[in-house]
Amino acid sequence: MKQLVEFIARNLVDNPDGVKVADVSGADGYTVYEVSCDPDEKGKLIGRSGRTAKAMRMLVRSVGARQGKKVTVEIV
Repeated sequence: MKQLVEFIARNLVDNPDGVKVADVSGADGYTVYEVSCDPDEKGKLIGRSGRTAKAMRMLVRSVGARQGKKVTVEIV
């Protein structure tokens, strides 16, 4: 799952080496994937009105649901 989030994030930004993904255990059994990147490229991960971030969260949640996991993505 972490590899999926990293793959998506690296393909959205211009500098893929600046992308880092950390998985953190959250409340209620959730796994939170925290994506960090260069400050200049954070807008590319979030997208216009947050559409890209919402799409990434929805995709990761659907893959997690198939595996029986509760996951979410946060852009730090």
